[in-house]
Amino acid sequence: MNELLSQAIAQWQLMHSIELTATVLALAYVILALKQSLWCWPAALLSTVLFTHVMWQSALLSDALLQLYYAGMALYGWWRWQQIRQSAPGERGPVYEWRWQYHVILIGITALVGWGLGALMAEHTSADFAYIDAQTTVFSVMATLLVARKLVSNWLYWVVIDAVSIYVYAQKHLYFLTGLFMLYTVIAIAGYFIWRSHYQQQPAVNLSL
Repeated sequence: MNELLSQAIAQWQLMHSIELTATVLALAYVILALKQSLWCWPAALLSTVLFTHVMWQSALLSDALLQLYYAGMALYGWWRWQQIRQSAPGERGPVYEWRWQYHVILIGITALVGWGLGALMAEHTSADFAYIDAQTTVFSVMATLLVARKLVSNWLYWVVIDAVSIYVYAQKHLYFLTGLFMLYTVIAIAGYFIWRSHYQQQPAVNLSL
């Protein structure tokens, strides 16, 4: 019995150590992204590797798949931001925005995909919070692409995603993640206003879909 208890405690400590390290790296990613630093993407890549393990062990299967996507997007984001900097004057390069009609279409399509993923997870897996987890997953996929393309409105999507995620992670007793997403929500609000100010002050730029 004592041996089993010791193993359980050791496993708990290991899981939360991994979660804490991933949390610090993820927080570094968001802060660096707010500052439009290229180094946000290496921080994101390391964080996703650790979070993939945490999500899988917590039976948040959609989130585990999402972390693998984040790893790929970290590589794409590094490349894309370098391209933006090389194609425009200024140390950070410009930020962009789409018309509101594009966002309405994007939200509708993403919500439908999230419903389909949620139904699939609820029917064929043991995933907890299947529909909520699926919606935050697909919207995170979409919002991460908007970050890589440096769209100002990405931060508004993250405000909603992060607020919903706080509830899910608190229910799963992932306390570092819960605290992280509380910080994320505040940073996302600040990020929107900082990027919007940059957008309003820069020369007019165009970005295709």
